[in-house]
Amino acid sequence: MHDLIQLSLIWCCVYLSALAANKTKLTPVLFFLAFGSLMVNIGLMPEQSSEFIINLGELGIIVIMFALGFEENPNNFVSGIKKAWGIAFFGALAPFATAYFIADYLWSDTNISILFGLTMTATAVSLTMVSLKSEGLNGSPAATGIMTSAVLDDIASLAMLAILVPLASGNGDVSVASVALIAAKVVIFFALISFIGIWIFPKSERGWFSKIPVLGRFSFGDLMNFGHGEYATLTVLLLAVLAGLLAHEFGFHPAIGAYMAGLILREEYFLLGDSKNNNDFFKETARIVDNVAYTWLGPVFFVVLGSKLVFDGAMFISVLPQTVLLTVSIIIAQITSAALAARYTAGFNNADSLLIGLGMLGRAELAFVVMDIAYTEHHIFTTEVFYILMFTAFWLNAAVPLSIRHWKKYFMSNEIKR
Repeated sequence: MHDLIQLSLIWCCVYLSALAANKTKLTPVLFFLAFGSLMVNIGLMPEQSSEFIINLGELGIIVIMFALGFEENPNNFVSGIKKAWGIAFFGALAPFATAYFIADYLWSDTNISILFGLTMTATAVSLTMVSLKSEGLNGSPAATGIMTSAVLDDIASLAMLAILVPLASGNGDVSVASVALIAAKVVIFFALISFIGIWIFPKSERGWFSKIPVLGRFSFGDLMNFGHGEYATLTVLLLAVLAGLLAHEFGFHPAIGAYMAGLILREEYFLLGDSKNNNDFFKETARIVDNVAYTWLGPVFFVVLGSKLVFDGAMFISVLPQTVLLTVSIIIAQITSAALAARYTAGFNNADSLLIGLGMLGRAELAFVVMDIAYTEHHIFTTEVFYILMFTAFWLNAAVPLSIRHWKKYFMSNEIKR
């Protein structure tokens, strides 16, 4: 019953966030984070959410990322991957180096510096994509650039996590075999997703795969036709969860798998026989998925994320200078590195490049994973270090919807001129 009370409070926050967003013209995500922090600090939410709420939030972010992939053109994504290497590389290197040297200056501890830098490396793409969605910019080239860069970032961060944590914790040396295993997992995962999208799901143009008994006659459209389409929404949500579980088995965040699952779906799978309402059927399924993702399930993730920021007055004052230093430094390093990389390695225009830089400010999943490992498991971080990173992550997350909203006016005027 306690879990249901907490869920009811979270859903009340969704209403309040929608009202606040409508009044302020800001994205609801910012208010999800704020209400999560408020509720934990006034005692309406526990500092450690229950397993049920945490899992519900994880399911929410899986559905959100699936919905975003569902809306994306897979051809744009593939072409974006080819251009995104520079954004991913420089957009991760600059904040890592910045955080590393700040930590080295403050504490002169190599282990703290390594994990401090790793905490500030990967982008919270889910926060950015939802913020772009709320501003109507999720279909822009910049959004594709952010998403593809974030996928590459996630892969690189996974490798860095596997390599740097054992070094910093002193639990063993990094072997060539462990690094090779990570690389193999990356290749196998994306090859498997590509195989499913190219040869298994479509009805036609599958070449040699069509000759395989049983599987050769199967197509995803057959599942969509089951029960005259009544189970279509269940089918696509099941696909999202299964792809998330597959990604988890390979060591990625489940949201990456869900995004890839949405990406390989096509409108042609929603063709129900000779029905004249196929387009409406596709749009209705997309509408239901969006409703689940952005209205009642996805917000749980962001409220829980906001609840991680527990204010301690004395601690807040004591770490305020270091928090301001780190936050400002990461903002400058992240925006500058990602924007310049987008402009000069990927060929984006100035408006898109700056939007990419702004969109890569958020810090979420990896940051909290590293903080948990370094502070709770291995006691490498002191309480002071932990709070500096927590406060910085919160302000960086808050900066994403605010900066995107502020930049939208110039961005849209630039698009009109083009």
